[in-house]
Amino acid sequence: MNNNTTKILNIEFYNRSFKSFCELIEKRTEERENTFVVTANPEIAVNAQNDRKFMNIVKSADFVVPDGIGIVKGAKMLDLPMKERISGYDIFLEILKWGNQNNKSAYFVGSKPEVILKLRKKVTEQYPNLKILGIKDGYFKDDIKLVKSIQKAKPDMVFMALGSPKQEEFINKYRKVSNSLWIGLGGSFDVLSGNVKRAPKFWINHHVEWLYRLIKQPSRIGRMMAIPKFLRLVKKQKRL
Repeated sequence: MNNNTTKILNIEFYNRSFKSFCELIEKRTEERENTFVVTANPEIAVNAQNDRKFMNIVKSADFVVPDGIGIVKGAKMLDLPMKERISGYDIFLEILKWGNQNNKSAYFVGSKPEVILKLRKKVTEQYPNLKILGIKDGYFKDDIKLVKSIQKAKPDMVFMALGSPKQEEFINKYRKVSNSLWIGLGGSFDVLSGNVKRAPKFWINHHVEWLYRLIKQPSRIGRMMAIPKFLRLVKKQKRL
């Protein structure tokens, strides 16, 4: 096992600080090193247990970060303390900030057409030095047309918000067309665009952001059931 990772349910999770992770992927991006990041919450971890093909995709990533307090709690149950939760949204903001400061370029793929347009406006306003080389909503029908566009643009970063497992499957299949940072970000475009409100700091700091989201979006209850499923699987791992 790598000293920088902790193995939970056969997945190697990055286990250093958020700061060290961002510094590492910024360095790799600066050097144009092809990098695939999975931001894994309990739902992704559970899905990987039930789908061997998806598990292989997760394992093919260069980094799997613990995006969810459930992952951190699972590590604690196994007496394998995780330094901290590393959320995809926080990575997104940090890399946008870094990209803006260093005149980097990005390609954005995902979300609804109206959300991606709001995102473009927000990124242009907040990160004026970041070059937007492409932007595409998540309702595209032709993979190849999009892939050729990314290949031609050669962005420093490719941000994908297609939802899991679609975003990870896309990245795994096409990442070699550009030596970029490729990262799946789930609902991050909705939050940055203002379409969905992120939990206030109090909820985040007390590790109940999931509860805030459930209160705001009761339809997420099915997805939230992944947390107890994940913890049951962790208990089973501990007994082995």
